[in-house]
Amino acid sequence: MADAPENTSESTARDYRDTVFLPETPFPMRGGLPQKEPVILEQWGDLYGTLRAERQKQNAPLYVLHDGPPYANGDIHIGHALNKTLKDFVVRSRFLLGYDVDYVPGWDCHGLPIEWKIEEQFRAKGRRKDEVSKDEFRRACREYAGKYIDLQKDQFHRLGIVGDFANRYATMDFTSEAAIVAEFHKFKNSGQLYRGSKPVMWSPVERTALADAEIEYHDHVSPTIWVKFPVTAMSDDHPDDLLAFRSSTPSIVIWTTTPWTIPANRAISYGPEIAYGLYEVTAMEEGLEFAPWAKPGDRLILADKLAEEVFKAAKIAAWTRVYDINPSGLETAHPLAALDSGYGFSVPLLAGDHVTDDAGTGFVHTAPGHGADDFEVWKAHGHHEVPDTVDPDGAYYPGVPLFAGLKVLETEGKKTGKFGPANGAVMEKLIEAGNLLARGRLEHSYPHSWRSKAPIIFRNTPQWFIRMDTPLEGGPLKSGDTLRETALNAIDATAFHPVAGKNRIRSMVEGRPDWLVSRQRAWGTPLAMFIDKQTGQPLHDPEVDARIVAAVAEHGADIWFTAPDSDFLGAHDPARYEKVEDILDVWFDSGSTHAFTLDPRLTENGYTGDRPAHWPADLYLEGSDQHRGWFQSSLLEGCGTRGRAPFKAVLTHGFTLDEKGEKMSKSKGNTTDPLTIIKESGADILRLWVALVDYSDDQRIGKQILQTTVDAYRKLRNTVRYLLGALADFDEAERLPLDQMPPLERFILHRLHELDAQVRAAYAEYRFQDVVRPVLEFCAGDLSALYFDIRKDALYCDRPDSLRRRAARTVMDEVFMRLTAWLAPLTPFTMEEAWTTRFPDAGSNCARVIPDTPAEWRNPAEAERWAAINTVLEVVNESLEAARREKLIGGALDAWPTVTAPASAFAPFEGLDAAEIFRTSGADLVEGETISVTVAVADNPKCARSWRRVPDVGSDPAYPDLSARDADAVRYWDQTHA
Repeated sequence: MADAPENTSESTARDYRDTVFLPETPFPMRGGLPQKEPVILEQWGDLYGTLRAERQKQNAPLYVLHDGPPYANGDIHIGHALNKTLKDFVVRSRFLLGYDVDYVPGWDCHGLPIEWKIEEQFRAKGRRKDEVSKDEFRRACREYAGKYIDLQKDQFHRLGIVGDFANRYATMDFTSEAAIVAEFHKFKNSGQLYRGSKPVMWSPVERTALADAEIEYHDHVSPTIWVKFPVTAMSDDHPDDLLAFRSSTPSIVIWTTTPWTIPANRAISYGPEIAYGLYEVTAMEEGLEFAPWAKPGDRLILADKLAEEVFKAAKIAAWTRVYDINPSGLETAHPLAALDSGYGFSVPLLAGDHVTDDAGTGFVHTAPGHGADDFEVWKAHGHHEVPDTVDPDGAYYPGVPLFAGLKVLETEGKKTGKFGPANGAVMEKLIEAGNLLARGRLEHSYPHSWRSKAPIIFRNTPQWFIRMDTPLEGGPLKSGDTLRETALNAIDATAFHPVAGKNRIRSMVEGRPDWLVSRQRAWGTPLAMFIDKQTGQPLHDPEVDARIVAAVAEHGADIWFTAPDSDFLGAHDPARYEKVEDILDVWFDSGSTHAFTLDPRLTENGYTGDRPAHWPADLYLEGSDQHRGWFQSSLLEGCGTRGRAPFKAVLTHGFTLDEKGEKMSKSKGNTTDPLTIIKESGADILRLWVALVDYSDDQRIGKQILQTTVDAYRKLRNTVRYLLGALADFDEAERLPLDQMPPLERFILHRLHELDAQVRAAYAEYRFQDVVRPVLEFCAGDLSALYFDIRKDALYCDRPDSLRRRAARTVMDEVFMRLTAWLAPLTPFTMEEAWTTRFPDAGSNCARVIPDTPAEWRNPAEAERWAAINTVLEVVNESLEAARREKLIGGALDAWPTVTAPASAFAPFEGLDAAEIFRTSGADLVEGETISVTVAVADNPKCARSWRRVPDVGSDPAYPDLSARDADAVRYWDQTHA
């Protein structure tokens, strides 16, 4: 039966529509999610607290998802929505699998983005930052962050996120700041902390040091220069004529993309394994529009492999290689020595393993204050003085000859982040000194601050570091192990989803420098410690540390900047100690969140409340960029204070791009606002999109993709709606046992058994796409296209107590119970609506666990049978569709197909009604060599109730226009409605 029948001229005057058991449900076809979801949220109330209480009554095992904190500055964006929805999938699916789930949402509050916003606010009031007390400034930052925590919390709630929001954490909470200070003290007291003066990545725009995790790389155009360093001295093993009076003075040539660092040059590095030669210029290119800086007779020392490239850049047309040169033992003058006596020092040649002949000249200009390799090779050769040439604003210090006050980068106005005058000034002076050989421009990948988007520089400055490679005896690390070794062992002990994440973070930890933890800003947790002015070492006094932590816990970290030193130092003389007012790297803050979010609620620490946690957490979940951010800072913090990672597993997701695969940008106008999606389509649509994508890779979103998601949602909703209608008034007395089930029902139960195992495994392994896609395919294929279509006739027209109808409703009940459970974590609003429509007094659908699926439902033989049947069915359906197009039939019930096929193709039909499967009034199966179908019109009267054209229409004299089956059903209806 295709649809509810209408009276026709062939029927009697009786209208049989009342006797047809059509699906009835108040569950509407249209979702209306934007209006319904807020109502459901209100009905849920404290859903998270309810779920935890329920599972704890059941003595459920504990599962801990520790939240990586989003930053509290603005509305949520699509990245937030993806991240928090994935976390919600984890939380809800673990509840569904029978766990008690601990999930405390948190916020990262300290750092530059908020500090900048507050600076802007004060500037708008005519006040510069240096005119505002640190206490007032920090108070404004705290209020700003608090406003956005409340805003984002409401927005996450609207998205359907469940968690312990009532006890949310924030890194700026007083107790959080106290815990962060206490964690910092553990590093201080274990000997892992030290102060060092070395080149660090420095943002002149932000006036602070930056760590690796705060850097992103962008294409950048830099000036390039080839500079001559005249050789002034040599050791005895060099040829006598190298510095002969009759020849021009030879020069070692360096190449650099940072002309501004030339004033800081103190050495030249060379590669001991590289072949070098002395070359003499014999001719220059002709017809040039400018006069080149080289000339015939110039003698240049270069790596042989790179000499030709250098000559090309310098417009040198011909040259002669004079002989081999060993750079060891050579000394040069600084290229600016002729212009100012401040550069009158000797520049030595230093052997360095970092030097290659892949590009440049084979020599590396070495400015120990502006490069990590430069610093290390300088120190390795016994040099200790590192010149300071550039101040915190990126300008040359007043004492730098020729260039005092010139800026490397602009730090204010419209040109912020652009090159200042320093590069140009240095090049002009090199030309004046006669030591610029060539120049050009290079587009290359260059480090930028991820906050300001401005280029950074390397700058020598005293900072605080955590040692990566110093073995420690005692303390949290295994005796003799370094922090790096401990972290690498912890990575190996961690499960990664996807597995490629392990190699990624491992390579980062293997190659990372010491952890730079100090910052020169105002808004953050301070490195709350005192330094002995005589020794330069941190004060180690448990009582002082305890007073500091207690004061921060009571008053917040602001107390460190406002209280007198004596309040903390006790019996120590304040005049002897320096208070450190740098703030901690914000990654140290967020890397410590496990300490104040989980530790206080561990039973082994005496916790007896109703919010227990355990350590380490079962899972950390963030974007793939956090391999160098939160995952790594948490790893190092946990290993440095407890000897292991604070997580058992790490899950990473990619980034969300627009429909063209391009990065989203407000300036491009290609962003997708999650709040707009929720307002227009509903949170379940956004959640379904998250479930459908492969989150481990970058995903795309936009109007067309969302429309595809809406279409998938409609099919899902219609499946649930059909089940609700078909199950109206179903009760346990109607349920049929497995041994009375027809083959089709056994097949559907087998599919439920298969899917149940797939869904459980997919949820356990965080493969949410492998939950929703098979379930959607099951709904569209096995249910809508096969089962519902075949059983529609029995459901509508069989008498209520028929075994076939009872079997169908029993199986549909099992389908409904599982669909609403399986999909509850992904589309919780819709599944809640469906559940409460059918069971208004049975509590929340979210509180359920997946129903047990009997092992006896497994039936591979039925699966094989229906796969074979479907092969024939597809051919029949194509033939019926062709007959409809040719207007031979109006619908399938008008047809009586003859199907020809090999006997093997018909074997699965044994014991089944082929016409029922084909949804036709009859069918003939004829053996033949290949599958073919001939469609004929059914030559029988049409049943006025079911529209089937079958031979027994009129066989019951009481109902002459009905088939025998329909007559029996109507008689039953008449008797029960008398």
